[in-house]
Amino acid sequence: MKLEEFLKRVRGMPLIDAENLLAGVTDPGPVKVQLSRWRKSGKLIKLKNNIYLLAENFRKVDIYEPHIASVLKKPSYISLEKAFEYHGLIPEGVPVYTSVTTKRPERILTPIGAFDYRHIKNSLFWGYDSVIVNKQQAFIAQPEKALLDFFYLKGLGVDDGYLEEMRLQNFSKINCNRLITYAKRFERPGVLKVARMLKSFVFEHKKEEKHL
Repeated sequence: MKLEEFLKRVRGMPLIDAENLLAGVTDPGPVKVQLSRWRKSGKLIKLKNNIYLLAENFRKVDIYEPHIASVLKKPSYISLEKAFEYHGLIPEGVPVYTSVTTKRPERILTPIGAFDYRHIKNSLFWGYDSVIVNKQQAFIAQPEKALLDFFYLKGLGVDDGYLEEMRLQNFSKINCNRLITYAKRFERPGVLKVARMLKSFVFEHKKEEKHL
């Protein structure tokens, strides 16, 4: 396959999945060799086995990193600190994309950033929304689920001092009734205890926000 033909097929794609590209090809060997050569020459960026990006000067589509996070490991959704950033619950940016998955935990280091995956059991894989940007789909935890995932996976002892240190903001985005309902679904007394503490914390700060 020549580069021009390849670009015609993939330029509109945010990501290139080699397995899909090779579907129906009788002899995939030569195409795999060509993909390897384009990667070595800098025309392709390898993110993971069989997952590539076109080099920036060849792309027609801006990449959307949450979409990449959702593709590198399936099923998964962005949660914890990165979801806090997405929802504006914290003031700072978070460099690492942290997702939860029912698969094994893993950190995938790529030329465009680090992607962390934390394991969560199947019964807790819910509470996320589908988001589409530039025709690229991503899955991101709702604010309440991101908070509960954080406390559940970190296993932290929490008090008001710790919640203050988290520098949470935009409390109006947190639905306290949903927070408690979701916490009960975890079926963990510790998670429900933290959720109730967080509910009181959010309620107090919502009152403060109204007075500002």
